[in-house]
Amino acid sequence: MDAVASDVKIPLRERMNLRIIIFAAVVLFLIGTPVYIFIKANVTGGIESVGDLKKVDLKAMGNFPFDEFNGTVNDIPQRYRALDGQKIQLEGQVYDDSEAGDRMTRFQLVYSIAKCCFGGPPKVQERVWVVVPRDMKVPNISGNFARATGTLHIDLNRQEGKATQVYTMSLDQLEPM
Repeated sequence: MDAVASDVKIPLRERMNLRIIIFAAVVLFLIGTPVYIFIKANVTGGIESVGDLKKVDLKAMGNFPFDEFNGTVNDIPQRYRALDGQKIQLEGQVYDDSEAGDRMTRFQLVYSIAKCCFGGPPKVQERVWVVVPRDMKVPNISGNFARATGTLHIDLNRQEGKATQVYTMSLDQLEPM
């Protein structure tokens, strides 16, 4: 009789309880979230369309190898070259090394001075040079994080044979974060 009783299979709905369901959901969330973020970043390149505006991940935009002496515009990934002339929004840290006053007329935007620059200053492709229009008054928030909206330009400039800038932005709006 014992052999017959052990051969009886208990239905799945009776073997499952709330603790098992919650445990499975937590494990799935902890594994699924990073996988989703990784896949989304690789598929989109950090570019998200919101109407006519493109929200761009500044870290992703500069995360490619670029030879400062021999690099050309064609070495910039196509997905970022396609943003030339488009309205974009970036979030990053403001760095202004040229002005000490209370207003900025131009500045650099980098992902994070502390995170990207541990091994030295940001690479040329990791910065966006932002130009403030003459009629716009922007307070000097150098060192702080901000959200910048404007028109991106692929603008590869060189000095003494070395690339000094890859991206520029004509600023429309700057919001401290």
